[in-house]
Amino acid sequence: MTAISATSHSNGVKPLGCVGIIRLGLVQSALGAVAALATSTLNRVMVVEAGMPAALPAALIAWHYVVQLSRPRWGHGSDVGHRRTPWIIGGVGVMAIGAIIAADATLMIGSSPVLGFLMALAAFSMIGAGMGASGTSLLALLATRVAPERRPAAASTTWLLMIVGIVISASISGALLQPFSAQRLALVASGVAAVAFLVTLLAVWDAEGPAPQASEAPADETAVVSAPKPSLREAMAEVWADPMAKRFTIFVFVSMLAYSAQQLILEPFEGLVFGLSPGQSAQLTGLQHGGELIGMILVGLLGARFGDRKSLFMRRWTTGGCIGSALALGGLALACLVGPTWPVAPTVFVLGFANGVFAISAIGSMMGLANGKAGATAGAGVRMGVWGAAQAGAFAIGGFLGAIGVDLLRHTFHQPAPAFLCVFIVEAGVFLASAILASRLDQPAVAARSLNAASLVERSDVAIV
Repeated sequence: MTAISATSHSNGVKPLGCVGIIRLGLVQSALGAVAALATSTLNRVMVVEAGMPAALPAALIAWHYVVQLSRPRWGHGSDVGHRRTPWIIGGVGVMAIGAIIAADATLMIGSSPVLGFLMALAAFSMIGAGMGASGTSLLALLATRVAPERRPAAASTTWLLMIVGIVISASISGALLQPFSAQRLALVASGVAAVAFLVTLLAVWDAEGPAPQASEAPADETAVVSAPKPSLREAMAEVWADPMAKRFTIFVFVSMLAYSAQQLILEPFEGLVFGLSPGQSAQLTGLQHGGELIGMILVGLLGARFGDRKSLFMRRWTTGGCIGSALALGGLALACLVGPTWPVAPTVFVLGFANGVFAISAIGSMMGLANGKAGATAGAGVRMGVWGAAQAGAFAIGGFLGAIGVDLLRHTFHQPAPAFLCVFIVEAGVFLASAILASRLDQPAVAARSLNAASLVERSDVAIV
């Protein structure tokens, strides 16, 4: 039993119900709203209104993912303090301030490029650190406070609400920025940041329960509460020594590498290969997100029916989602050969659906694995942090590799279709590798049981002799 789970149990805190899950899901909405402002709205303003090269905002967005490699540190902080909500509130606060500074930096770059860029770099560092601290602690809180049978539904709910936050933020910000002015941008950024922070405060109010007190714990649990806390290095070493956690970390990195690599090249593919207008490409992107939402809802509903008690169920959906994503990307590769007659809209929808299935089922499995095995000293925060860092690293690398791969191959082939074909095939292969990893996630446990059984037999033989 981990220290966190033990103390939660000793305080008699009941598992979160549907209302509690939705409340914490609103924190994801707040995170999504601020992230959309930083990575979408400010990205467009930098390139279009400010006339900056597109590489500048892309580098800043990649940097904010690099900063999130610090997620294990934030998760460990919430573990040793036995409290998640201060890290959630503080993280959203830092992220909100970073978004306001990023908006000011965007307006300053035109007149003072060096100072504006340094401000933007600091702002996106704050956004990345705040997202890492709040997001990691939020997932750890869900993992420790949600009953096992409700974890898939909780994962689906929180991610759906994150998408809702992104959509609302992007829609309202876009409307309020017409006509564009520096004053409007500053007001919109401040408004989004303030609302996100207020929503977070209300969402986590009394969601975690009372702070654990070692003196109130039963005798057999007092030692767990008051025992010396492992250092970050020790906690991470323990997580990496766990075969299941290690395999899951590798799976998260590989699958998210494939997922992120496709994101930045789909709309250029639709325009360059199929000749679609920006509006038509945006409609296909909406269709893709619609499929993703349906996949998330489906896994959430079925997960609520079967629950975490059947981990094989979630593993099969994770594997199936990766295979479906690979097949859809293979379909897009064929579209490069067939041309405009290929049914690109259904293919994009299937890609979104498969992405949603694998993402939510993987997150459900992540929440189930976060508490570790009996006797573990590394808490859910460190485990979530390690997996979050793997995801952030994959996102920082994947989008860049996908885009640069297309650029280099277009220069080689002098045509867009062969370039996209090669990249889609590679991405499909990475998704298939992810499916293989997902299907073997429980093999270390099987091997360990076999080893333990063999050890017992050996000891029995010795005893008989």
